[in-house]
This record gives sequence, C-alpha cells and structure tokens, in this order.
Amino acid sequence: MNILIVGSGAREHAIAAALHRSLQQTDIFCCGTSINPGIKQMAHHYWVGDIADVTAVTNGANEWHIDVAIIGPEAPLEKGLVDALWKMKVPTIGPKQTLAQIETSKGFARDLMQKYHIPGLPRYRTFHNMMGVETFLHELSEGNYVVKANGLMGGKGVKVAGDHLHSFAEAMVYCKEILDLGQAVVIEEKLVGQEFSLMCFCDGEHIVPMPIVQDYKRAYVDDKGPNTGGMGSYSDANHSLPFLTEHDVKYALRINTAVIRALSASSL
Repeated sequence: MNILIVGSGAREHAIAAALHRSLQQTDIFCCGTSINPGIKQMAHHYWVGDIADVTAVTNGANEWHIDVAIIGPEAPLEKGLVDALWKMKVPTIGPKQTLAQIETSKGFARDLMQKYHIPGLPRYRTFHNMMGVETFLHELSEGNYVVKANGLMGGKGVKVAGDHLHSFAEAMVYCKEILDLGQAVVIEEKLVGQEFSLMCFCDGEHIVPMPIVQDYKRAYVDDKGPNTGGMGSYSDANHSLPFLTEHDVKYALRINTAVIRALSASSL
C-alpha cells in the first residue's frame, strides 16, 4: 500500500513512524515544506515544495499511485486538497474544505457554536473593517479581551490583553495590522483558567478521544514571551491532567460531540 503523508513536522513524523512499524507492508511517500530527516529515512519518496499547491500534490499522488493520503497541516485543508484527492478516488484522512473551516476560520468556529447552541462560547464579534472595533473592546472592558486573526497564522495570530496587548490603543493597532493583511478580526471575551486540548479522531459520525494535553506555546521560560507555532505539550500518566475532574473530561467530550453533529448538519 502506498501512503502519502502531507506535512513535514513532528506530527507527521509520528504518523510516519507508526506506519513504518505496521505489520502491513506500506510504502511511505511524503510532501513537505522542508526535509524532516526522521521522515526521509522512512520514506520511499520525499518531495519538498508548497504543500498548499493542490495541483502539485495531486500530480505527485497520481504519479506515485497513492492508495491512502493523510493530511497533517491546516494550509492544504484550507485550499481544498482533501476534496481534490477524493475526486481522484484517493481515500484521505482530513476534512474537506468546507468543514476544515472549523480550524482555518475562527469566525466560522464561533458562528457554528452560536448557531447550534454549543456550550463554552465566549462573547465575540467578527470585524471586516475598523467600524465598531473600539466600541466592542470597551464593552468587554480593559484587560478582558482577546484579538485574533480570523485565518491561519501559524499559531501566532492571537494576542491577549494583559499579556501581549496593554491598552485599547495597542489593540486597535493590532486589529488594523490584521485587516491590512486581508484577514478579518475576531475579538472575544478573555477566559481565565487552565487550558487543555481534547482532540479526537472522527469518521464523520463517531469520535474517539486522544489523550488530553496542555499546550505550551510561549517562546521563553516561565510561560513568557510571544506565542510560537507550538513549543510542546504534556499529558499525565492516566492520559488526563492533574487539574481535571472526570466531569470536566465528560463535559469536554460532550462539546466535541456537539461540534461533530453541528458540522454534519451544516454540510447537508
């Protein structure tokens, strides 16, 4: 079986290593933005280029007679790579372009939660120009807001009041910077507390949770400095985290289940 992995980061390295350990005979092919030595030593063929170039990647998949594709990063999802591969009759792990908006558009994610009454939604508004931005910031109050670029920013598009933004004036400047990049701005209420991720595998109907992790994105020691694309994460021996109760975990899983149902309904 010829399996294509799109992406060349740690996530894709872990996927390649798991496939390489498989008792089934698999030939791994990789399309990456750069050379990952760990993936390269396991790959039958390794192509380096723009992985969001749908034509280039699908041409490679056709040339290599790919049986299954696995998409890691968000950028190819945003460009519709999964749709193109399915059109070629290549079964692909990853959401199609419309549903990938849950990751590629923060405004889409918030609007979906609002439309389907999914719990955990902070107060928010999406702006396509500066009209109303200052008023909404004042509604949320000083130090009680988060400013986000609507689209993909490599994990670096979010600035939090009190950590990165220290006044309404700084927040206004950052909003304008985002808009000047051609992105919409999502401003939402700042939530205070421990953050964790409960990611799940999903086939469109059922979800299977992965170990719960807490992410560390800050560039410097003691959780200081600007956000990076992801510096690492940890999980406890029981695949949970010390501050979580069983109720917390079940509640988070119910939210994920509600999101899957909403995405399924919105795609009909």
